[in-house]
Amino acid sequence: MPPTNSPTLRQRRLGTELRKLREHAGLTSTEAAQRLGLQQARLSMIEAGRYPVSADRVHAIALTYTCPDDSHVGALAAMTGRRVRGWWDEYRDHLPPDLIDLAELEYHATALRVALAIHIPALLQTPDHTRAMLREAVPTFRPHEIEHRLSHRIKRQTALHRDNPPPYTALLHEAALHIQYGGPNIARAQLSHLLDLNEEDHITIRIIPYSCSGFPGNGQTINYVHGTTPHLDTVQLDTHHGCDFLDAQAQLTKYRTILDRMEAVALEPSASRHLITNIIRSL
Repeated sequence: MPPTNSPTLRQRRLGTELRKLREHAGLTSTEAAQRLGLQQARLSMIEAGRYPVSADRVHAIALTYTCPDDSHVGALAAMTGRRVRGWWDEYRDHLPPDLIDLAELEYHATALRVALAIHIPALLQTPDHTRAMLREAVPTFRPHEIEHRLSHRIKRQTALHRDNPPPYTALLHEAALHIQYGGPNIARAQLSHLLDLNEEDHITIRIIPYSCSGFPGNGQTINYVHGTTPHLDTVQLDTHHGCDFLDAQAQLTKYRTILDRMEAVALEPSASRHLITNIIRSL
């Protein structure tokens, strides 16, 4: 199979993890290529996610690098093979690549934790709320661009409604509940939708109230996506220029700590439901 010039996030992550294994073994790419019987250029393309590898090759690489973590190696082997096209591929000609990567990442997640200060999480938004938000974008989206992004976001939400969906925890600041995108009627419907979702066994919505004196990471949108092993977790951050994806172990530890501390000051789910209900009544 020929190399690709546009690997997906999942392909790049596999290459990154294989590079980490090599570096942990104390081998240069030249030394590793010699031990594996590969050209150094081929190994570099594998580590960049540009050249496909088989599960057998991953096991051979792990053996060469004397990796002792069988569960991690097994998870990497499961990421190999021919890329399966998902629903997100139909949007590749219409949306930025990072939105496509995010949808694929969520699809493969084993659990999801999100934290937002002034927005409702994308996977919990109603179509009317999403459309109203997209109309505020700078630069302004054209009508067909809004519809592409809206349909993409709705399909992303299927990650929470498929068979055996991943556990999902959302930490929202109370401020996000008071912003009336689209006006009071749309805001009321959005908050009622949160109440309905919070009744799902796998969905937990907890509110950080105005009365909270402070918490880390305030103002930043954080998506923590759990992989099949902790090594394969990913943090996705929203920025003005798009999505940032982080996977270094120090970064993962940092954002796990931030989310843990935010969760420690958030209201319990029952109290969160009570607060949301009171806001609905005030609209």
